[in-house]
Amino acid sequence: AAPGLLRGLSDPRIASALRSLHGDITRTWTVPDLAATAGMSRSAFFERFTRLVGRRPMEYLTTWRMAVARDLLRQGSLALDEVAARVGYGSASTFSTAFSRHTGQPPGRYAKAVLAEG
Repeated sequence: AAPGLLRGLSDPRIASALRSLHGDITRTWTVPDLAATAGMSRSAFFERFTRLVGRRPMEYLTTWRMAVARDLLRQGSLALDEVAARVGYGSASTFSTAFSRHTGQPPGRYAKAVLAEG
């Protein structure tokens, strides 16, 4: 099977880390935290996660947070600082920088474009 979420979920140790990460998106996760959740050393976890999921753990976390943020922005009912808090960012400015880097546009512009299509 190709690397991806389903392949990661098929491995019990990586699945444990993925469930934890998805279950507590606001936590300040580190690779050692996730490795401990999986019951593995940091280096073994990093290699296995990357091979099975196809992304480095923190890269996957950012991608997941941005997917959740896009969904929240599509709803159009939350202020930017609330979206930031719900996806694990301490401030709207830090979130905005990360969102812009990840999607290529600021969250406000993304939300306006989505609502205009709506």
